[in-house]
Amino acid sequence: MQFPLSIQAFGYPIQIHAVTEVLSMFIGFRVFLYLRKRSGDFLNDEHRIWVVIAAAFGALVGSRLIGGLENYTALKNADNILLHFYGNKTVAGGLAGGLLFVELAKFVLKIKSPTGDLYTFPFIVALVIGRIGCFTMGVYEETYGITSTLPWAIDLGDGVKRHPVTFYEIIFLVGLGTYIYWLSNRQQRAQGYSFRFFMVAYFVFRFLLDFIKPTYIWDIGLSTIQILSIMVLLWYSQFLKFPVPINKQKIKPL
Repeated sequence: MQFPLSIQAFGYPIQIHAVTEVLSMFIGFRVFLYLRKRSGDFLNDEHRIWVVIAAAFGALVGSRLIGGLENYTALKNADNILLHFYGNKTVAGGLAGGLLFVELAKFVLKIKSPTGDLYTFPFIVALVIGRIGCFTMGVYEETYGITSTLPWAIDLGDGVKRHPVTFYEIIFLVGLGTYIYWLSNRQQRAQGYSFRFFMVAYFVFRFLLDFIKPTYIWDIGLSTIQILSIMVLLWYSQFLKFPVPINKQKIKPL
């Protein structure tokens, strides 16, 4: 298998990763619109638009900021600091940045209730599509694992068998989405719980995943993503309580 994978269109090679990036955003947004129409939205259109704008802008800033901090050696040796941050991005930083800017927007708009439930499944769908694209890049994008002798280890283009961490994440996301869907159709949940559960589960997963990824480790023994994961988990520790349901009444399926 020759990485990065590409397809021919109009006589030119187009990287599959570029296609999946566009598809992830387009399909994810269509899922959001579908769920908003079907389930309703307690926010009015104006407030929801501002929250979406805040999430998008925060995701852009956060993904580049954390992506640029992932490799301090490359940052220190970069000829152009701004270009370095622009050329590096990470989903974890995008989620954290979106969270921060949405909370700021809610403070300005005086929105007291959680607003994230409608984003849970769109994010999961978009992430799965995006990770398929990341796999097609092989070792030419920093979403690969460390060397491994496990039977399912894969050569991603450099002749070395590695952990297929993108597949690990896809399997995790499909399982997480299935569980949240099952839970939402089984018992009533507190508003905002689905998104909070998704964020906590995802950042626990990302914290663990970085132990099998070749990444820059700071003096405290953790990577940038792991430090960010701890910060996000500390934020959500004030909200998330177990057990999940608030009562045993059946509710309308999503």
